Amino acid sequence: MIIGEGKPIKEILAMIEDHSKILLAGCRGCVTVCCAGGEKEVGILSAAVSLARENQGKPIDIKEVSLERQCDPEYLEEIRSMVEDYEAILSIACGAGVQFLAETYRKTLIYPGINTNFIGVTQEQGVWTERCQSCGDCKLHLTGGICPITRCAKSLLNGPCGGSATGKCEVNPETDCGWQMIYDRFKELGCLDQMEVIIPINDWTTSRDGGPRKIIREDLKL
Repeated sequence: MIIGEGKPIKEILAMIEDHSKILLAGCRGCVTVCCAGGEKEVGILSAAVSLARENQGKPIDIKEVSLERQCDPEYLEEIRSMVEDYEAILSIACGAGVQFLAETYRKTLIYPGINTNFIGVTQEQGVWTERCQSCGDCKLHLTGGICPITRCAKSLLNGPCGGSATGKCEVNPETDCGWQMIYDRFKELGCLDQMEVIIPINDWTTSRDGGPRKIIREDLKL
């Protein structure tokens, strides 16, 4: 899932300082799971902004909404009837949701209320860790299901680099070496010979070099 965290309240207040009426939009998708942009966070942020503005002597009118997702047009349509009544939208969805709102409501200022960090997992309650960089050329079948692009500090496809020690990364000694993890995984599976396979370089033309990526499924189009 996409992992994000709330922006500092001072930064948010600076964004909306010239507005007296805003729509605060949450998302019930990924950012709800990581406790950054769900309905609960909408209420908390709304209260924090309202209190801060009251203390500044500049009260603000905030309308709270929580959409099922901000990355699907059908859910963005749910707020069309109210958008024109507000000077701006403060979105606490991921960066994709913020941009899609801006594309959909081109005459309305859209502000991001969270920072989008990475694609990751819930490692334990209150802890989320990165697992994928969406490189577009997945090699997980060659590395025991552990991503070297993400888990290795140097993103080496054929490692280890030689600088790791006692299973830790030389870049950050508190971080497990990604290739040590891959080795341990292959050992558990009884297929250490896989370490001898040379992994071809990624086809970065499928990644970010050509601008925004797109996937089209003709069988799903209307």
